[in-house]
Amino acid sequence: MTDHYDVIVIGAGPAGLAASLSLVRARRSVLLIDSNRPRNSATLHAHGFITRDGISPLELRRLGRAEFEGYPGATFHSGMVRTVVPIDEPGDARFTVTTKGIRGEKNLEVTAQVVLIATGLVETLPALPSIRAWYGTNLHSCIDCDGYEKADAALALIGESSDLAERAFLLSQWSRDLIVFTNGAGEVTPEEEDALRRRGIQVDRRRIVDIVGEQGAMTGVELDDGEVVKREGGFVRPQWTPAALSFLEAVPVETDADGLIVVDDHGRTSVPGLYAAGDSIAPGAGQLMVAAGTGARTAAAVNRDLLGSLLDVHRDVPLD
Repeated sequence: MTDHYDVIVIGAGPAGLAASLSLVRARRSVLLIDSNRPRNSATLHAHGFITRDGISPLELRRLGRAEFEGYPGATFHSGMVRTVVPIDEPGDARFTVTTKGIRGEKNLEVTAQVVLIATGLVETLPALPSIRAWYGTNLHSCIDCDGYEKADAALALIGESSDLAERAFLLSQWSRDLIVFTNGAGEVTPEEEDALRRRGIQVDRRRIVDIVGEQGAMTGVELDDGEVVKREGGFVRPQWTPAALSFLEAVPVETDADGLIVVDDHGRTSVPGLYAAGDSIAPGAGQLMVAAGTGARTAAAVNRDLLGSLLDVHRDVPLD
């Protein structure tokens, strides 16, 4: 027989963990599925999460999972979701979910009334040979998360997108010793460049060869003309792709131009019974604390929606 749950939560980051914890505390049966491949695994410390500032992201996930599994309705599965398929027949089950088990766990085929997507994003960094070696230590992607630790340092902002000027303006709150490197592809308009210059920020449009350093410390950005511009660290703007797109092909859920899942104020998608929270949604959460908040908010809506209408629930109950 196929196991059935009230809710299947896909993704055990802050959004998925917060949602799962709220739902098991509401006495829902919850299956939490995660492949243990978090986007922030390269980062040594997570910041801005109240009572846990500076914690390892992996330790934060471990603690959250332990809290979740302490409740009777909780089940955790190490696996990668293969498919989420709507069920046509009326009944308690609205979706069938299949997984490929990892870490010695078996493959699953399970059903649920509700599926909550909290898988976040997959990021693609600029194609530089050594960028992964510096990512998470000297280079970061989240300015709000790691800007404080780079205060007043000689920084690089590297990216190939159209929002570099806005990100540079934000980053200047922590350091004015900043150079924006477009790698020959990023879009900074002349008007934006002039505004950044007035704030003391340079724009370098040359192509980047690589990030260089020695003894575990980044020392500069090597450009295609041979010059190495001295930099101590900085931020990179990845390209982000919603992770859920790989297994939602059979679900006609509405997405925006960036492929992010469109939800209402309570995490409901365009498909009944399908919800989303965290960085998977438009607009995304960005910070861990905000992602956890969207998970808790969506869980409250899920629990309320599963109850149905008050009139429907009590229609056949005789009055005293």
